[in-house]
Amino acid sequence: MAKKNTLDPDEAALIQWCIEVEGLLVAAGATVRQAQEHIEEQAEWFTDMFYDGLTPEEAAKEALN
Repeated sequence: MAKKNTLDPDEAALIQWCIEVEGLLVAAGATVRQAQEHIEEQAEWFTDMFYDGLTPEEAAKEALN
């Protein structure tokens, strides 16, 4: 039987958090593509911010500096 691909709760929370950060970057003037590319290129940095407990708003502010 094939193993079902499921995300663990931390991965799901990280993805949701990144979606929220993306929305805030777009609201600040980035295109969706620009926001996605930035998050992808800086994935480790964003992951660190997530695990450090930053809110999506705080992370977006850091990304815009």
